[in-house]
Amino acid sequence: MRLAIFGGTFDPIHNAHLSIARAALSHFHLDRVLFVPAAHPPHKGGVTAASFDDRVRMAELAVADEPRFAVSRLEEDTRRSYSIDTIEKVRATLAHADELFFLIGADAFAEVQTWHRWPDVARQVVFLVISRPGHACAIPKEVTAERLDSPQLDISSSAIRERLERGELTAEVPPRVLDYIAQHGLYGTARQA
Repeated sequence: MRLAIFGGTFDPIHNAHLSIARAALSHFHLDRVLFVPAAHPPHKGGVTAASFDDRVRMAELAVADEPRFAVSRLEEDTRRSYSIDTIEKVRATLAHADELFFLIGADAFAEVQTWHRWPDVARQVVFLVISRPGHACAIPKEVTAERLDSPQLDISSSAIRERLERGELTAEVPPRVLDYIAQHGLYGTARQA
């Protein structure tokens, strides 16, 4: 099996996340993409706008019609969401011959050498690096990485949150996720009864 971990805050998950995962499935002949929402992302000071449960539920709604996508709660009870811990948990569930990949944007990959136990991360996965507009990065010699130069979708969760806070609906979020956001009053939206 060829499995890719796709970690992130997914705060909220949006169409670019899904497009990237679809492109990686196709380009790298993956069997599955595992979305792993970070419970306490160290690079964001452990703070997210929506709760872990809300972010997991939004991810589940976003991937509901994608049979080769799954959402994991692996990081639920962690103090900090370190990639190496998640990788080791996933690796423990795989057969020896299975291949493990780590799907990541070029902007985040550029900081890989600052990660907790990054050499261990580099030994356990092949990085699938997604190019993002305005971000170029070198690949450290200790790392095995493949590049995916598309899709070039310049969508950010922070910009989506700002629009939602202003009361603007956005087509960059899957409809089921947008409904969930409105029903639960997330990101400053008025809660629907």
